[in-house]
Amino acid sequence: MSEGARPNANVDHGAFVVSLDFELHWGVRDRRAPDGSYRSNLLGERVAVPALLDLFKEFDISATWATVGFLFAGTRDELERFRPATRPAYVKAGLSAYDEPIGAGEADDPLHYARSLVDLIAATPGQELGTHTFSHYYCLEPGQDAETFRADLKSAIAIAEHQGSTLRSLVFPRNQASSAHIAVARELGLTAYRGSQVGAAYRAAVDEHYESSARRAWRLLDSYVARPSRSLISWDEILEPSGMANVAASCFLRPYSPRLKRLDTLRLKRIVSALEHAASTNRLFHLWWHPHNFGAHLDENLAFLREVLERFSELRERTGMRSMAMRDVAEVVSMREV
Repeated sequence: MSEGARPNANVDHGAFVVSLDFELHWGVRDRRAPDGSYRSNLLGERVAVPALLDLFKEFDISATWATVGFLFAGTRDELERFRPATRPAYVKAGLSAYDEPIGAGEADDPLHYARSLVDLIAATPGQELGTHTFSHYYCLEPGQDAETFRADLKSAIAIAEHQGSTLRSLVFPRNQASSAHIAVARELGLTAYRGSQVGAAYRAAVDEHYESSARRAWRLLDSYVARPSRSLISWDEILEPSGMANVAASCFLRPYSPRLKRLDTLRLKRIVSALEHAASTNRLFHLWWHPHNFGAHLDENLAFLREVLERFSELRERTGMRSMAMRDVAEVVSMREV
């Protein structure tokens, strides 16, 4: 457990949970070409990851890095060894990551391999390597089923174990999940997943519905203005009957935008107010984002995050609030049931 998070029958402290969806091009491959306008963000992600780790070390922050299994591989041959024999047959063309042209390894294809970065995360104190499935698997898209998901997740677990990591936490790509998929994850030994944030705009759905203009507009507004208590998590709400911990999202850390920089004071206030409320009510605030969100305007994004972490550090000193990865939360709530 990080940050000295000991099981406590009453859990008399709040918690700041951080998770990142580490995916490089695999997370956007059906939307953005590898040589398109977003390439600079993806290459910038390789700079952002070490910078984020340095900032986390400075402030003693634990975080879960939900990593696409493909990124654990250093070469194409290594990746091939772990590919599952059973794969999803998505109805929607272009969703399958197995159709993506890739290079021979990390040296010549930095958008599809990240063994060096995975090793760096694993070597950094307080950081948890979680899974974002093996292939950035879409659990609600027509053409997939529980068995192909099981095969995908087994591959993610196997390649992580090959690199010396045991997976405990799962983030479902694009929040697509069902009770059947969660049950498979639990059967395979995972103990925590990041559930969707409260609100209709965050409810799991197939991609075209999740990305509707109305949902996007609501999520944008929510990044700047929201009731502090709206998306906080009570310790009593986390552990599900299956034994799986649903460490639900509270807020997406929207990246810096030159167009919206005048609203950054509101963006910071929205996050800090929620942190303060979590500290005063002994609840959890779960902040998440993608490292590629920091791939552009890195200095501005790091400066904003530094302000958040400085405010959290003050709360930690004053109230005993703790920094926790998703696996830490799962350990605490599971011990409460013993």
